Amino acid sequence: MYIVHSTFHVPPEKAKEVIQIYQTRSKLVDEYDGFTSFQLLQNEVKPGELTVQIIWKTKQDYVNWVTSDAYKKVHELEKNYPDQELAAIKPIVQRFNVVAE
Repeated sequence: MYIVHSTFHVPPEKAKEVIQIYQTRSKLVDEYDGFTSFQLLQNEVKPGELTVQIIWKTKQDYVNWVTSDAYKKVHELEKNYPDQELAAIKPIVQRFNVVAE
């Protein structure tokens, strides 16, 4: 398995708005080959810290996704958020190979 975390910080008062965006997301990634699961995680101590976790069967499945037209479409949608402060946030991306279960 291959796990990707994208962590970003939003003003705490905007966390609910961002969570709502993810709750109604397009789900294009869910249909992609090798996709296993998606979660949006909220830090319980710092509510403005959110992490998108996507689990893939293999690293190659992830690479195929990030080089796809569907990926580009999803990220173009992000640029059109009504709140430009949120649209400008850049996540810190971490990638993990699962080495033991």
